[in-house]
Amino acid sequence: MESPVTPFIPIHESFPEADIVIEDQHTQSPLRKRARCSIDIAASESTSQSLVMASEDLKEPVRDDTYYMTDGSCVLRVQNTLFKVHRTILSKDQSFFGPMFTLPQGDSREEGMSDDHPIVLQGDTAEEFRHFLWALYALPSELIIVRSPKADLSRLIDIAKVSSKYSFKSTETWALDAIQEYLERNTSPLFNDNPLIRMFPTLNTRSSALLESEGQIARLIRLAQMCSHSRLMDTMIQLLQKLMSGSLHYSYLAMTLADEFNLRDLRGAAYLGVMQTSVFVCPGAGIGHTYVEGDIQETSEGPQRLVVSPLQQLRLLSGYHRLSKAWDKLRAVPPQFEHAPSCGATWHQHGCTQSWTDFWKEKTRSEGVLSLGSANVLGRLGIIIKEFDKWGSATYMHHDCKSAARRSIHEKVKQIQQALPDYFTEGGEY
Repeated sequence: MESPVTPFIPIHESFPEADIVIEDQHTQSPLRKRARCSIDIAASESTSQSLVMASEDLKEPVRDDTYYMTDGSCVLRVQNTLFKVHRTILSKDQSFFGPMFTLPQGDSREEGMSDDHPIVLQGDTAEEFRHFLWALYALPSELIIVRSPKADLSRLIDIAKVSSKYSFKSTETWALDAIQEYLERNTSPLFNDNPLIRMFPTLNTRSSALLESEGQIARLIRLAQMCSHSRLMDTMIQLLQKLMSGSLHYSYLAMTLADEFNLRDLRGAAYLGVMQTSVFVCPGAGIGHTYVEGDIQETSEGPQRLVVSPLQQLRLLSGYHRLSKAWDKLRAVPPQFEHAPSCGATWHQHGCTQSWTDFWKEKTRSEGVLSLGSANVLGRLGIIIKEFDKWGSATYMHHDCKSAARRSIHEKVKQIQQALPDYFTEGGEY
């Protein structure tokens, strides 16, 4: 029996009037299968990390080379590593450890007093906790490095994460501020509108550098969400929005993170980017391969093929349908505007309105507009704005009314941009 066919759904400017085209995956030429996207790798690594942590917990514990201090007063175990540090240090900053150390111990041997009875911390890696202790014990001369180009971003993320978990409020704030400063400090004259782009490659080809950058972005988004740090979240959203214009990998990452954390400011732009630059398909079997979510299949020509989840596919198709319907309504009726008081008598206002209507009917059917996909409402409106600026002096349309009409197009663009997340929902009508 033949396996079921999984359809490809091309949504791209190269197919302006094709709308939806179904391709049989089994008739396609062999595709190059890239490495899994970092969002999937992150999930896989999270599972793998949990398994590794569980196996580490079963090993005989070893003392940490740096933070097992002979004069320490508290022994902690993280995975199979023992840390011996000072209770006074852990009790600072209104942390989780302060109240724990003051609880009565009863007749049982006090935890944390020896290697045989350590305080066991779950959910952290030894490396993360080691980085956290570095922040607590570092000298001022050592801390200066976080304000320099040599700062270790991964270490700062670990410090912020562990500090947040155990309620070291000032340490968390310090680490988050250092991360924000690090991101803003990495400037480049090539990207004056967003200086962070230099840090992250935008090549469409898969590389270890690209995978690493995607993973780092995902970690920063999760950290900002966990710590409710709006400034860092805004920074990362703006960065992703810029990166999406240069790579489908980042568009998929943005779309998946927007779904995971319900990031409305990111969802609409991310889904629109995926819809306009790829052919998307649900997971299934291909020629010699089983494709999973996040795979981007490079082709010799045409748009890349992206494997998305069934829910993401439904949202993409819903967005395509709703945006196409929105354009149909918009094409039939031009944006409304208030006539300027200087427009004159009623007869002139009628001529002004007719001139605007004629312009709209002509330009919405122009070759430039029709060259874009029917769901590319923002792109089509952008072309109409350019055409409007070339219009010159229009008969029967007052100068002030022309300005009002132009503003009405811009307002319509802004309205659609703000509503984009609502177009890409899986239920109901919009």
